[in-house]
Amino acid sequence: MNSPIINPIFTNLKIDRSAERSVYLQVADELLAMIRSGKLCSGQKLPGSRDLANLLKINRITISKAYEELLMQGWLETAVGRGTFVSSHVAEQDPEKLKSITNSALKVAGFIFQTSSYPKPILETPLYNLHLDDGYPDPRLAPLKEFYRAYRNQLSRSGLYPKFGCYGNPAGPYAYRQALSDYLNASRGLKTTAENILSVRGTLMGMNLVCNALISPGDIVLAEVPGWKRAEHNFLHAGAEMIGIPVDEHGMVVDEIRKVCEKQKVRMVYVTPHHQYPTTVSLRIDRRLELLRLANEYGFIIFEDDYDFDFHFKHRPLLPLASADENGMVIYCGSFSKSFSPAFRMGYLVAAENVIEHLAKIRILLDRQGDHVLDNAMAELLKDGTVQRYLRKTLSVYEERRNFFCDLLDTVPEGALKFRVPEGGMSVWTEFDSSINLEALSKRALKEGLYFSDGKLHQYPNYKTNGIRLGFASSDLEDLSSSVEILKKLLS
Repeated sequence: MNSPIINPIFTNLKIDRSAERSVYLQVADELLAMIRSGKLCSGQKLPGSRDLANLLKINRITISKAYEELLMQGWLETAVGRGTFVSSHVAEQDPEKLKSITNSALKVAGFIFQTSSYPKPILETPLYNLHLDDGYPDPRLAPLKEFYRAYRNQLSRSGLYPKFGCYGNPAGPYAYRQALSDYLNASRGLKTTAENILSVRGTLMGMNLVCNALISPGDIVLAEVPGWKRAEHNFLHAGAEMIGIPVDEHGMVVDEIRKVCEKQKVRMVYVTPHHQYPTTVSLRIDRRLELLRLANEYGFIIFEDDYDFDFHFKHRPLLPLASADENGMVIYCGSFSKSFSPAFRMGYLVAAENVIEHLAKIRILLDRQGDHVLDNAMAELLKDGTVQRYLRKTLSVYEERRNFFCDLLDTVPEGALKFRVPEGGMSVWTEFDSSINLEALSKRALKEGLYFSDGKLHQYPNYKTNGIRLGFASSDLEDLSSSVEILKKLLS
């Protein structure tokens, strides 16, 4: 070998022939690590491919391919008739600074950035057989076969290039926006065309997009307390000043909005009027009309989050604020995630045409156009009535589960909790006795195989109600019965 002194360095190369990664790439990885750590210095000659192959007892071609890989990357260089060398462009390494280098994945960045204090995503029900979640649909009821058929049709029919061979409208494909416009006009009393619709990947994306496009640092945003923390985090991330507006048994206390408007310029009001999150109460009609009047008088945006309009049991749902908006003050947001599955990221924003045009331009900076294949598949399900039939079927199923679940909750030891039977939605807002530690109760339930929230997301400095949402829609009757039995056992 040309350099017998460095033979011991190469005998330590780790090669795992049972690994999925090719042997030549493993050799290249090991050599690169030696260069980065300073064990191989700039200009240092490497053994010939035949010598290194004999040393490692592997095929010479494998060594040649490893050298070629590093040559292409610029870590090695060759000189005709002289051999292969560590590139002269590789700076000399300081072993003291690099002594901690390993082949493991990096956990901490080398640069400084400001971390957020927002809560981590909660991984809920997949880990547990029993769950009383935040109020999710049951994916077992979703029209998966019909959706598969519609999605497959998009990829098997003619005209693929005009539909999918190039970038499309960032607002979403016209066929989907038109089908959605027809659906919303018929089911929610809206007055829209395709130009009033923007396809987004769920409510959170719609919220983030609106904050990026329409909220500036220092703007005042009003939101319900208690409310949806993820929405609040978007406002804070945009640099807005958030002011909480209390919620009572009739929804957001709109009189408090007027008091704020008399003193400060309000940019936006975030509201969940149909089934207030998290308490599930509906915004009373007089408050709805007053909120619209205040928006017109003071010029603020109303962001209407209508996350589960389709599931109302007592009577016909109250129409959205957007249906009575004559002056373009409302941005209406909905999602199919609460109809099909949380994993199904598909939502929409509805607003005046010039607002949608502006939001579409901002959307390009984040997500060029969304998933047009998915959008067009959903358009097919809206046009042929699949979505409407599915919603009618699940409405009766969820109503049965709500009634069954609430009857079970009535058997919990007296005084431990109180609740009101919700008129709609997929969860029951449940307030526990103040002596019950919800965090401890939640941990004890997990040991029994039952998941429910610990209530932290519903706590505010001036709001200390000991309440959580107990979702019933995603569990069948047997699981609901088992869940409440565990709850009763823990509360006894």
